Amino acid sequence: MKVNELRELRERTKEELEAKLLEIKKSLFALKFQKATGQLDNPVKIRNLRKDIARIETLLREKELNRKKELIKENAGIDSDTEEEAGRKQIKRKIKLRKKV
Repeated sequence: MKVNELRELRERTKEELEAKLLEIKKSLFALKFQKATGQLDNPVKIRNLRKDIARIETLLREKELNRKKELIKENAGIDSDTEEEAGRKQIKRKIKLRKKV
């Protein structure tokens, strides 16, 4: 899969990615059937399709995690700035604890 194709996949919606995933899985099934019957010319196609499936599933998972992250921020009313400040405060507390010991 080329870089341009990957960029196009990133721009697609969840539903479009799921449709593409189903299409690729059907193609993979057909190729595996051809392999079993001895009609497959290029066995590398199977490996490429498996990798494409993994790429799409990865993108779907990324979208899912990003959506969960957005929901958590919305529900908690936290901005990214306050998250950074909270992280800094936590680091400062750890440093103080180390100095005391």
